[in-house]
Amino acid sequence: MVHHIAKTNSLVNTWINELRNTEIQTDRLRFRKNMERIGEVIAYEISKTMPYSASEVNTPLGIYNGQDLDHQPVIATIFRAGFPLFQGMLHYFDRADCAFIAAYRKHHQDGTFNINQEYVTCPDLEGRTLIIADPMLATGSSLIMALDELFEYGKPSAVHIVVAIACTEGIDRVRSKYPEFTIWAADIDDELTAKGYIVPGLGDAGDLSFGSKLQV
Repeated sequence: MVHHIAKTNSLVNTWINELRNTEIQTDRLRFRKNMERIGEVIAYEISKTMPYSASEVNTPLGIYNGQDLDHQPVIATIFRAGFPLFQGMLHYFDRADCAFIAAYRKHHQDGTFNINQEYVTCPDLEGRTLIIADPMLATGSSLIMALDELFEYGKPSAVHIVVAIACTEGIDRVRSKYPEFTIWAADIDDELTAKGYIVPGLGDAGDLSFGSKLQV
């Protein structure tokens, strides 16, 4: 299932406009904050899909019969661009366990690139909800590589993929391998360049959040 958040008008549409706007992008704090806000909104929506059980709460005047999450999710992200989106989700799932993946694109002079994944740390995933936050879903190659590596740590009961901007090509590629996973995209674009960049997209989310990096 794919949830396209911007299809229903809300404050998310304004945040997406600001993420894409070249004039507003120069404010890194605002860029990161808008990513966090999108993460918070989607975390709330995901929480509605998770299992709950009855719980008793002692109040100053008696006992309240409520509902509480059966288990805390594991929230994963890919260094470094995913941190603001991940942090927004962690604001809501504030007792979640976390997983981290270090991966990067190595570009070649002929315009091609390959993805290097060098580090993964993850708690036991068996029977738990896995949420992976990555701001851009372009070709889907790095996301699929990250998921394949994470599944070495157990089989989750459910998997949610959270992105700010997705490309239809990347969505189709992920769904062809993992049709049962749920994708939450703040917005979806249709064009992908030969170098794997989303158009109109928003540029490099990592650079816009934290500054330009050295090319390797």
